[in-house]
Amino acid sequence: MLPGQGFWAFSVLIGPMLVIHPRRPDVLTLTKRPAIQGSMREESMEFAERDTNMDRTAKFQIGQVVKHRFYPFRGVVFDVDPSFDNTDEWWQSIPAEIRPSKDQPFYHLLAENDETEYVAYVSEQNLMPDRSGEPVRHPQVPELFDDLEDGVYRARYVQEH
Repeated sequence: MLPGQGFWAFSVLIGPMLVIHPRRPDVLTLTKRPAIQGSMREESMEFAERDTNMDRTAKFQIGQVVKHRFYPFRGVVFDVDPSFDNTDEWWQSIPAEIRPSKDQPFYHLLAENDETEYVAYVSEQNLMPDRSGEPVRHPQVPELFDDLEDGVYRARYVQEH
């Protein structure tokens, strides 16, 4: 499986699309241009055209195990937003000293800490690769992913849109 191939299993981005970088197959790029002509709905194209800064590279891929830079939790990426897509109230609840910029990828994680499992929404700047090699114990991991290899889970199935 190519790195990043699992993204297509879970991507439901409206507007930008995640594509494999043309010269680096290990890097995924969020872009406002459709990978296949006509692959985005008309309203998605309008959204993408309104945003002038949608070309960016996602640092982490779907299935990758990551951990938070400041808080003691880790998780597996199951979706990526090209920029902040949550409420201002949620954003303001983050302590000012670590409050991230909204203009960066945000990741949806099946997360865990020492006490529980949950879903987290985290900015790219607050994540780093988890190199422990340990599987994530979140109960939904087996629903979405198969084997863990080199810190990345393989997508369980591919869902076409």
